[in-house]
Amino acid sequence: MTTVFGDRDIIVVDLGFGDAGKGATVDWLCSPDASLDVAAVVRFNGGAQAAHNVVVDGRHHTFSQFGSGTFSGVPTVLSKHVLVEPIALAAEARALAGLGVPNPLQLLHIDAAALLTTPIHVAANRAREDARGNGRHGSCGKGIGETAAYALDHPDAPTVGDCHRQAVLRTKLSTMADHYRDLVAPSVHRWPDLDNMVTMYSEFVAAVRIAEDGDLAALANQGRLVFEGAQGVLLDEWRGFHPHTTWSTVEPSNARSLSAKHGRGSHVLGVTRTYTTRHGAGPMPTENPTLGAVLPELHNDTGSYQGTFRIGDLDEVLLRYAANVCGSVDSLAVTHLDAVTGAAAEGNPIRSARRYPDVGDLLPLGPWRDLAHQQHLTDVLSALTPDTSELPTHPADVATHLGSLVGAPVALTSSGPSRAARHVREPAIA
Repeated sequence: MTTVFGDRDIIVVDLGFGDAGKGATVDWLCSPDASLDVAAVVRFNGGAQAAHNVVVDGRHHTFSQFGSGTFSGVPTVLSKHVLVEPIALAAEARALAGLGVPNPLQLLHIDAAALLTTPIHVAANRAREDARGNGRHGSCGKGIGETAAYALDHPDAPTVGDCHRQAVLRTKLSTMADHYRDLVAPSVHRWPDLDNMVTMYSEFVAAVRIAEDGDLAALANQGRLVFEGAQGVLLDEWRGFHPHTTWSTVEPSNARSLSAKHGRGSHVLGVTRTYTTRHGAGPMPTENPTLGAVLPELHNDTGSYQGTFRIGDLDEVLLRYAANVCGSVDSLAVTHLDAVTGAAAEGNPIRSARRYPDVGDLLPLGPWRDLAHQQHLTDVLSALTPDTSELPTHPADVATHLGSLVGAPVALTSSGPSRAARHVREPAIA
């Protein structure tokens, strides 16, 4: 079937703070229903903190490091931009096997250059976030920021490829443990045994396929690649709102670069809910607890480190900003259309912020890697209360409205968590 995607690779990005429905979107793209000849799902950012919920034929799994095409037997590539946590990967493989996926680890292709997230990073992350008290940044507490930060200052940071060399790995882990000992020692977090870690990681790399480029070139020759982003563009390390960001490039530049090496070209599919959500600390101008009370959230709850799952009205200013961060969005997947009618039926319809007082309808991108500018945007967003107006109450009208905001056709819609609730919006094009 020829679709709006043509024969290009598809880059799936979240145009919010996360939890927009990337996993369910990727699951559909990889399913037989889509007929898109997907050779692999490529993770291009983030790590074990991802939580992409997929519901298919009564099965539910929250994908963390495995690609969300796994239920359809599509291989996963963990690219060099992913932070790989083997302990969590092994646990996820066991969960998938329990759901009927045969030999999940055999579906994995991992770039040897990918950084390794270890229990040392996790302990340091939690100790640092605990020390912030009421000023927490909203970390998931899974070591992501520490993995990235340590590697910036230490070229010898452990990688997946190091797991093949026990002596080298042990030296690197020992150096890292010494670096973090003073931070972690006063905390209650258990210090890991290095010898056990080396043994465990050696067993891990014996069970999965490790390659210099994650076999990306070979897989690209077999069919289309779907690039699955983690987190949301509004949490991007250089375009999000400092300090409430992730240590990862969420916008699609890295995915575009990986795809460009194979000459197929790429299509950016932006994913958005019909309202705004945010998990954890940080500015959220349209937060509306009353709306949250009438919109059930099946698969997101309060995290011990990340904090509360928050719900608010649609924020058109932030949606435009996210699209600008991406450079361009080729089409849109609009999820949670059922919330439009559900909230209206409860007498609390979703509203929309089209402009901010004294700011207008568009936030400036600012210079690249300018944390002072991003902190300024954080201060602006934290201080304002936007005026909201009524959003259309018919789901189809809302989808059309969102497409016009982003300036892209709506390719997919969904009105529930399951694969069966997903529908092609745009007609096939030649």
